[in-house]
Amino acid sequence: MGAGQSDATTRQWPVAGTRASVRPGGCAPLSYLQPGATVSESENSNIANTAGGSSTGSITRAIGSLALRRLWSHYDLALDYAGGAAYYSLNGLGWKALQQMDVDQKISWKRGNLSLRDSFSYLPEGNFGASYGALGSAGVQNLGSTAFGSFWGGSALGTLGLAPRIMNVSLADVTENLTPKSALTAAGGYAFTHFYGSQPNGASFFGSSQISAQGAYNRILSAHTQVALVYGYQGFDFNAFATAFHSHIVEGMYGHRITGRMDLLIAAGPQFTKISLPCFAFQSGCQVGQNGVTGSMPDTRIGAAGQARLRYRFPKTDVDLRYEHFLTSGSGIFAGAETDLARLTATRPLNRVWSAGVDLGFSRNSRLQSLTVAQQATCNVPGQPNPNPNLPACPGVSANVYDYGFAGLSVHRQFGRSLHGYLSYAFNEIWFDHAYCGALPQCSRISNRDVITIGLDWTPRPIRLD
Repeated sequence: MGAGQSDATTRQWPVAGTRASVRPGGCAPLSYLQPGATVSESENSNIANTAGGSSTGSITRAIGSLALRRLWSHYDLALDYAGGAAYYSLNGLGWKALQQMDVDQKISWKRGNLSLRDSFSYLPEGNFGASYGALGSAGVQNLGSTAFGSFWGGSALGTLGLAPRIMNVSLADVTENLTPKSALTAAGGYAFTHFYGSQPNGASFFGSSQISAQGAYNRILSAHTQVALVYGYQGFDFNAFATAFHSHIVEGMYGHRITGRMDLLIAAGPQFTKISLPCFAFQSGCQVGQNGVTGSMPDTRIGAAGQARLRYRFPKTDVDLRYEHFLTSGSGIFAGAETDLARLTATRPLNRVWSAGVDLGFSRNSRLQSLTVAQQATCNVPGQPNPNPNLPACPGVSANVYDYGFAGLSVHRQFGRSLHGYLSYAFNEIWFDHAYCGALPQCSRISNRDVITIGLDWTPRPIRLD
């Protein structure tokens, strides 16, 4: 529980971004090199991912992967890389690169440990939900499909069109055990998102960077219960003038192992957010800038942050239910958002060679700050009458709220020791409130997609390193 593990307790819960694991095909040695390859074909009912779109098309993917696990006496290295290409059968789309790499280096000593982690991806869409442009839709497993959780800035919660983006999260966290029942933890991270493309209407997305930190005191109360007091900081900056803000969180966390198969984690506390709004020198409360004309005006808001997670391990089924409420970068759509995120995953082996999984997710994202009148004067607001042809479209979208949800079902079949196939269906939908249409009386505000994927995954025996 505590720093560096916004969704995990130190002893009862695994560190976010699990270790590299060998896919079905036999047990691996402690230190190994694991190659793999995946090919898949998807049929998509809205391949261009546009609001109101219905352009059906196929997506063909070919991906190679490599996982490394290396153990020494006090060092533990896990590295997972997957890369390849996807071909979208629609004019103007064509080939898209797929890249993701996750690294986790752990250093241990007698009373503590240090973890250095990084998650990098270059994807044509997002990474929240296996069918939303993520490599999970191609059957590829990795260290951190959600990149250490939404607090650290590693999730893209919905998008429009196909705009490739680089997402990277770097994180260092350290734990020092003070006594057998108490520990101090601290963590710091840096994340950024950079877009190579624009929305279907020509508007750009908000690129962002985020600095985050956590510090916590953890205390074990009993063999099944522990608590923590956590302080968290988030600093957001965007590629639009005067859209940065800072947030401070104080949370109490409670973790309890209800039974040998059930774990519960609850955390909640106040959140203080400071936004610097652009202003002019003649406005009351305006802090004059260096040019003596423009400056900024502080806007402090008090809210709440929290999370809850429940995991249950049935004899054959694993169920994971989680909820988070944090400030996020806005996924390029907003310059910051207040986000509620919920997700349910369940996996179950059906027999010796068949298994099945269910993945449900939902996020509600409320705009944290809007473009000012001065900013809007430099661009065309979507939906405004008689736009200026000499100005670009304003970044992001003009909506105040957008929701994104997905529901997926998959079945897997093992063919021998090194080969397995899978079939999945997923439904994705992103929808905006009426402000999305701007001055227009109505417009298409919803993008939904049905995706069917069939694939084959090859994983040979691991190459032993020790």
